[in-house]
Amino acid sequence: MYIDSHCHLSFPEFAADPDAVIARMHAAGVEQALNVCVTLEEFDEVVAVASRDPGIHASVGVHPDYTGIREPEVHELVALARHPKVVAIGETGLDYFRLKEPLDWQRQRFRTHIRAARTAGLPLIVHTRAAAEDTIAILRDEGADEVGGVMHCFTESKAIADAAIELGFMISFSGIVTFKSARELQAVARAVPIDRLLIETDAPYLAPVPFRGKLNEPALVVHVAEKLAELRGTSVAAVAEASAGNFRRLFLDRRAGRDSGESGT
Repeated sequence: MYIDSHCHLSFPEFAADPDAVIARMHAAGVEQALNVCVTLEEFDEVVAVASRDPGIHASVGVHPDYTGIREPEVHELVALARHPKVVAIGETGLDYFRLKEPLDWQRQRFRTHIRAARTAGLPLIVHTRAAAEDTIAILRDEGADEVGGVMHCFTESKAIADAAIELGFMISFSGIVTFKSARELQAVARAVPIDRLLIETDAPYLAPVPFRGKLNEPALVVHVAEKLAELRGTSVAAVAEASAGNFRRLFLDRRAGRDSGESGT
């Protein structure tokens, strides 16, 4: 069985019939998915969609690209993370590709999420684009190794993957790894240890080959697993089993352990 570790089922592209998207997901053998939050304004809808199915989980966070929205504070993120569907803090991180300096506000937002994750005892979902070195530096500086997390939609070098793994992070590959032009990324995908590997769609974006350019959805994460199996010289079942186990260990076991600790106090 497959797990889509990162998608956006609350985005307008799926508003017409989210239940149909979830049904296609299950029909494809994808048993679970993480519906990722990008603004506090959309949080209620994120958990509402997640509540439609026991296999859908949620996160809480504010994407680094968004401006003109409610800025997160540690206490608010921690409070929202108490919702039983929430298993992670994010999507957070740094993006120097779309926005230009001065970006001190973006770096501070990232630090706020890391502090919230440490307080909540939940892993981080990290976005990084054209900012890999600063991303790793801030993760180290803020003690993110205490909670770990995932480097989502990974497109960076093996050196960055290794640095993230040293901090306790998983490396998640999206449909980009299926693109013919992604040879350097494919080399990284061969090298990431199987116990640090996750698969995702980042739906509705980045549909994998042979659906490139079309609307992406969790059912298509199977094609990411197939490409990784081809690159690594192993079976699709092995990639599906390992990535699903990694997801459960990182997100679900962590949430269960935190809840157990809270109930025992």
